[in-house]
Amino acid sequence: MTDNTEIETLSRRVGELLRARRLTLATAESCTGGGLADALTNIAGSSDYYLGGVVAYANAVKEHVLGVPTAMLAAHGAVSWQVAQAMAEGARRLIGADLALSTTGIAGPGGGTPEKPVGLVYIGLATHAGAEWRRFIWEGDRVANKRSSVRAALTLLEEFLMRNA
Repeated sequence: MTDNTEIETLSRRVGELLRARRLTLATAESCTGGGLADALTNIAGSSDYYLGGVVAYANAVKEHVLGVPTAMLAAHGAVSWQVAQAMAEGARRLIGADLALSTTGIAGPGGGTPEKPVGLVYIGLATHAGAEWRRFIWEGDRVANKRSSVRAALTLLEEFLMRNA
């Protein structure tokens, strides 16, 4: 199965689960640049559960739109689990959704450091019960890393929805 087919299949399954549970979703994206929203809205009927999202590429947008604390960005950097959680919580609150997914990372090819290499991505999920996150290090090129991040975000959401049937 090609990566795009896998993402479409995941988007469809996630949509069915959200619809069946009558839950709504928002997104806050940095490194995926709207790719997650694109994958979700490629499914007909996604307006039943997907409310919208924010592409917060710049730290100023993370701060002023999503409410990520300036001190958190200074202490941990934009690519951190703390910021992934805060982005997801901010999108959930801002958009008024039941759930929110976030992505923040270094897609490449530049921008990496020994502590935070190219391909490092954090995915956040905010729910009514709190937030969780996952860390990944992808080894593809920029487009592959972005696609892998979208797939990982959808997988995290699907796993959450399956656990909380």
